[in-house]
This record gives sequence, structure tokens and C-alpha cells, in this order.
Amino acid sequence: MHKLAGMRHRDLGRLLVAAVALAAVGCGPAKEPPQSIAATGEWREFKGSWNATGSRRSIPLGADRRGSVIDIKGTMLLTGPDRPGVGFHAEAIALVDSETGLVGRSVWMDERGDRVFSELKGEGTAARNRIKGTILGGTGRYAGAQGSYEFSWQSVTEAEDDSIQGLAVDLKGRVLSGAPAAKGSSR
Repeated sequence: MHKLAGMRHRDLGRLLVAAVALAAVGCGPAKEPPQSIAATGEWREFKGSWNATGSRRSIPLGADRRGSVIDIKGTMLLTGPDRPGVGFHAEAIALVDSETGLVGRSVWMDERGDRVFSELKGEGTAARNRIKGTILGGTGRYAGAQGSYEFSWQSVTEAEDDSIQGLAVDLKGRVLSGAPAAKGSSR
């Protein structure tokens, strides 16, 4: 009887390993060649959210003025039937002058590793913090993309150690694809 129980245990272990392997294969990302985000000449509109954490280093530039360098990273989720993708890891670096505004750069990376590059410009003050992004192109299925987006930044927390956490409010934009990416294009 003990030998039979051991066989059942071994068979159950093999079955479990096979089930896990099948699940991993079935749930993995689809292996398809990179495709352009849309047919050339077709605008795609999107809305979304962006939650990020990072750091802010500031210096005083007078009584009511300050300069800051911001480095943030987080998750961007886009909605809408024409969105260019669903989820992105988004990073941005920016120089902010409380009097003259914000200038920065951002990169979004999707689940395939394809990227969207953009420049950021904004008002940069607590009262007027509308930020506009200009899409400069990308890699893979975003190669040659162009467009724009905008949002307002809302700080959720600012700690004494210069760490920040925040979210993009009213994120919306549109993108026009470039030429379709060739198979095996480099990133």
C-alpha cells in the first residue's frame, strides 16, 4: 500500500509540473512581429492615468522662486478604443523653475519593450501646472509616431528626503503612427 501511495504522489507531482508548464505557455505574451500602432495617417485618441514616484531636488532662487530637478517613474494606463497600447512603464526627468515653468523628457515602454519618446513643457507652478507632451517618435511599433498629450500633475506626497509621489490628472492625447516597423527592427 505504501508503494502505491508513493506512485500516486509521484504521478501527482508530474501532473502538477505539466499543468504549471502548460499554464506558463498559455499565459505568456503572444509572439507576433512588431506592428505600427495604426495605419499611416490615422490619428488615435487616448485618455489615461499615470501614477509615479521619484525624487525632487530643489534650490532656492530668491524669496518666492525655486528651481528643481525631478526624476519620476511609474505606471501609465491608457483607455479608449483607439489607444496606442494599454500599459506602459513611464519615466520622466524635468527641470522646473517655479517662475518660468517645466522642461523635460519622457519615455514610455510597453510590455514588448517598444518605446515612445516625448518632450515635456509646462507652467510648473502649484497654481498653474498644466503639462504638454510632444511625441517625438519611438521604437518598434511606435517608430515614427508623432502626436501630443497633456495632463496636470498632482503631488500626493512630498517627504523631507526629497522623495515625491503623484499622479497625472486629466491625461489625454492623440498619436499618429509613422511607417510600420520592419520585422526585427532594433530598439
